[in-house]
Amino acid sequence: MSTGFSATRGGGVTIQLDAGEASILRSLVSQVLGLVEPGATGDDPLERALGIGAAEVPSDPVLARLFPSAYADDDEAAADFRRYTEATLREGKRADAETLLETAGQGKVHLTAEQAQAWLRALNDVRLALGVRLEVTEEVHDELAEMAEDDPRYPAYVTYDWLTYLQDTLVRALW
Repeated sequence: MSTGFSATRGGGVTIQLDAGEASILRSLVSQVLGLVEPGATGDDPLERALGIGAAEVPSDPVLARLFPSAYADDDEAAADFRRYTEATLREGKRADAETLLETAGQGKVHLTAEQAQAWLRALNDVRLALGVRLEVTEEVHDELAEMAEDDPRYPAYVTYDWLTYLQDTLVRALW
């Protein structure tokens, strides 16, 4: 198992990934990448050209978590904000995921500070998506400690815990 991220001179980071870890990361990030493909745009050609999207909150709970409403108490303001920002937010999430996919290899992975920031955001997106699907609560570590290894949820919870560890070591290496 990986020992997590370490800082390097010049602001970058490194991590040693075995083949299984690199494969799991690429698989999970690819799944999130598929979720954040461009959303629906309006019927107006100018809106489509400008990337102005739909104003509705996504029905998929994972997408609703990845693209939360900016104004919880004002549906109209939230809808306007979503229309004008969601396309850009989706593009940013895609770019971060693609950076991770391009750089996550087996063995020692060297990341620049910029690539490490993209990894941090992509890992966060994967954790959010998996956390929503698993209905993770703040008691996740207690649940995992009490969970039997033959529980069908166990591999997913261990994966979530591992992603949390990676994100934590990356934050520590960057700061």
